Amino acid sequence: MKITKKVVIVYGPPGSGKSTQAELLERKLGFFHFNTGQYIENIVHSPTNKNNPIIRKQKKFFDSGVLCEPAWVLKITKEEAERVARADWNLVFSGSPRTLFEAFGDKKNIGLLALLEKYYKKEIYFVNLLVKENTSLHRNGNRLICSVCGLPILSICAGNEHCSFCMGKVYKRTLDKPEIIKVRLEEYRKRTYPIFQMAKKKKYKVFNINGELPPYQVYESIMKKLK
Repeated sequence: MKITKKVVIVYGPPGSGKSTQAELLERKLGFFHFNTGQYIENIVHSPTNKNNPIIRKQKKFFDSGVLCEPAWVLKITKEEAERVARADWNLVFSGSPRTLFEAFGDKKNIGLLALLEKYYKKEIYFVNLLVKENTSLHRNGNRLICSVCGLPILSICAGNEHCSFCMGKVYKRTLDKPEIIKVRLEEYRKRTYPIFQMAKKKKYKVFNINGELPPYQVYESIMKKLK
């Protein structure tokens, strides 16, 4: 059977709006949003994993703003991605794969993109959201997250104690402390951004989008590229 489904991989530094755009694609076009950051956060912060030495090690990386070990991340993301791909869903990633190894693998390990090629052929698109460092620091530093539905609370709404969608209590992620954001920005520059250069060499479709605009305008820009 000919595969016509698509994969969109949304990249950008912390606070660029990756998850917001992935959520819009999920809601408007029926994509399955694989929020890698939230997926990993749920695993490393789950009380059921507190005595697991591997998970404890990854939690230290995660909470410090350093990327978790690529081999571990590749393993868990490939398992989940293949499950979704077999269900024949459109798939959108927000910020993953995060390293060259996770994306392209090596001589002994198949990278995530090779797995996706198997199910989606050439219908794989990279969207790079461009924002300034000050924007990342401002957005993340003023962001709150709902403890129930996981939706972010925009900075203009900060001060609310409850989510406007589900009324769950909101909290500030440890990852959104200024000193941690700076570590995450450096990790993005050194370990994630090189994926674009390799993707272009391998002839993937890579689009640069102005992430400084309001979310609905960013979404419109993405749709023009994907139409």
